[in-house]
Order: sequence, then C-alpha cells, then structure tokens
Amino acid sequence: MSAEITGVTANSPAAKCGIKSGDILEAINGHKISDVLDYMYYSSENTVTLLLKRDKKHLMLKIRKSEYDDIGLEFNTFLMDKKQSCCNKCVFCFIDQMPEGMRETLYFKDDDARLSFLQGNYVTLTNLKQEDIDRIIEMKLNINISVHTTNPELRCKMMNNRFAGEKIDYLRQLSRAGISMNCQIVLCPGLNDGDELRRTLTDLGNLMPNISSVAIVPVGLTKFREGLYPLTMFDKEGAGKTIDIIEEFQQKFLSGYGTRLVFPSDEFYLKAERPLPEADFYEEYPQYENGVGMMRSLYDEFFSALEAEENENIRRDISIATGAAAYDMISELARAAENKFGLRCRVYKIINHFFGETITVTGLLTAGDIISQLEGKELGTELLLSKSMIIHDGDLFLDDYTISDVEKKLGVKLRFAENDGGSLLDAILGK
Repeated sequence: MSAEITGVTANSPAAKCGIKSGDILEAINGHKISDVLDYMYYSSENTVTLLLKRDKKHLMLKIRKSEYDDIGLEFNTFLMDKKQSCCNKCVFCFIDQMPEGMRETLYFKDDDARLSFLQGNYVTLTNLKQEDIDRIIEMKLNINISVHTTNPELRCKMMNNRFAGEKIDYLRQLSRAGISMNCQIVLCPGLNDGDELRRTLTDLGNLMPNISSVAIVPVGLTKFREGLYPLTMFDKEGAGKTIDIIEEFQQKFLSGYGTRLVFPSDEFYLKAERPLPEADFYEEYPQYENGVGMMRSLYDEFFSALEAEENENIRRDISIATGAAAYDMISELARAAENKFGLRCRVYKIINHFFGETITVTGLLTAGDIISQLEGKELGTELLLSKSMIIHDGDLFLDDYTISDVEKKLGVKLRFAENDGGSLLDAILGK
C-alpha cells in the first residue's frame, strides 16, 4: 500500500529535504507503509530513507533527525486510511440500543486495533488476523481488549460472531510475547457472570504478569431493546454477589502478583448499596476511563482542593445538574462548598427519559432532559454541567442541542467542569 501526502509541516525534516504535498509515500527504510502505525514505527529511527512517487517517477530521499522525532508529513486521515468497523453484533451493544434519527456518526461501531494503541480504545480481536498479531508483537505495542468471557462457545454467542471464540488464542500469543494488555468485561446476568466469571478471571490470571488490569462493568440497558437479545439488569443481590467473586480473586492476585488486577466499576457498589472502597484499593486507577474508581477519585480530589482553599465569604448563586448515579455524592460536595464559603449551590437530579431511567450516568444525559426537568426551576446565575455531556469537546449534546440552545431555553449561562474534583470546585467557585 501507499499513502498520499496532503501536507508537510513547515521547517520539519521532510520540508527541508523537499518533500511536497501530493507526493506518494510508498516505503520507509524498505518497509511498505500501510497505515499510521507503520509510519510511526519505521520513521522513529535517526536515519530514515523514504521511497516516494512524484509525477509517475520514484524518488529516494534520506532524512537524518533525532530519534522518535516526527519527520513532518501529514495525511488525509489520522489513521492514513479508514477506521475499521466492528463485525460483531454483541447482545449487550449500546449502539444497537440507540433510537433512530440521531446523527450518523453516533451509530459507527469502531473495532480498530490502531485506535487501541493510539487512543486507548478497546477491541474485541475479531477484526485481527495472524499477521496483525505478528505486527503488534514486532512493534511491541500494548493493547486494550474487550474479553467479556474466555469460554469460546459463550464468546461466540455473546458477540454473535462464529470466530470470536478462537480469537481468545491471540491473548495467549500476546502474553507469551510480553505484550501488556488491559482487559474489560461487560457482565450480563445469566450469561457471563457467576461461575463463568470465575472461569474468565482464572484464565486471565494464568496470563500474568502480562495482563495489566481488568475492569468489570455491568451491562447498560436502554428502553430501545425491541427485537434484541433478552437481558436483565443487575439487582442489589446480584451486584453484591459479583463484588464478592471479584474480591475473592483480588486476594489471590494480590498475594500472587502484588496487584488486585481486577476491579468492579463504581456502578456495582451503587447497585449493591455498598460504600465505595478507599483510594488505595484502586492502586493507580488503571481502569479509570471504564468508570472504576471515578467517584472515589472525584470525591478525594474535591475535598483535597477544598481544604487548600482559604476560608472566605463568596457571594455566588449557582446550580448543578447531574445524573442519578452521582447525585448523592455531588450533593454532599455541594453542601461542603456551601458550608465553607457561604455560597448557594443547588443540585438537581436529571432522570434519563431519553434512553430510559435505567441509564443513570451523567455522560449520557441529553439537553432535552436537562431542559424539560429544569425549566421554571431556580438556577441562579450559572448552571454547572459535566463536560462529559458534550461530544468530543465540541458544542453539541447527544441530541444535537448546542450549548447556546440550552442557555436560551433555560435563561442561564452554562459552565462545564472536567471530571475531576479540583475542576468541579473551581467551577463552583467561578474560577
């Protein structure tokens, strides 16, 4: 394969040796270039020799640079080709549970191993062939894997892919090669929980020390499941039993490897009505982005930042809108800020009518639900929202309302906080 160069960074090594937009990159140091991974890996050396094609003629150019410095080429897409879409139809897939009529990009299911290395996405391995595994091993690339179960037959059933079971062998190949893997398991009652979960955790433990961490998250079910596989939510008892199984394995792993390795998401503790563990339970928060320890981290960061602030009277009247899962904690944090600074901070629980009341996380709230439930309420001078409600740091909520739309509907200015305690306190204080 080859890739058309669409731009050259000014004053870069590539610009200095005369490479132009429109040139075709065919090889680096004798290796054919098919995508961004090849480009990054083979161009990392001090000396790189590029094979280019310009106006039907081939050029060979040599570049000397510092190791790992980018040579300065730009391409039409970040990956230098198209994203790979998912070939599974998992029984728990959230995208299959979305209503019709939303913007097209929200329905795209990516399952691209390159995005695992570059952006931390999780992949199922079903898109990969043996040559892809060989390349991962050659390049020594760490990878994030959606495992769900190590039972081959059950994996095929859960992913609706007859090849999903045999791909588990890739885990063993990667482990033998010393590749570090973070794993996630979406747990579905009656399918991969209970004894099946024990089997999966036993199998992953046998791949140590090359399994870095495992996150276990409960299946999320929206109201749009007509015609889909019949699934149920975890109840209090089921969530508690799952935590007990995980803690049993944590003790084994802690004793054998010095790490708990496997962690339940915060939602399990909320469903089981058990207190969140302390910070040291989560070690270095390796599965934070999967909702593991996110609430504990937010809580501790907030009170640490609060303690560092000087006592002063702050005349400020604001509100916070949050999802049902975080409501009790956010209310506690708001009361602490009110008590220290004398400000007014209301907290409103927003019920997710758009996806269904079973979806309780703040990041999946829509502007429509926020507007309908806050119209006519006392909001003060600002309404604080989590930045996770906005798509890709842009201006749109999930239901295509803009920030300006919401401000006009509610007659209040919006302020967004990052998902950390210090940012939340700054937003409350108006910093």
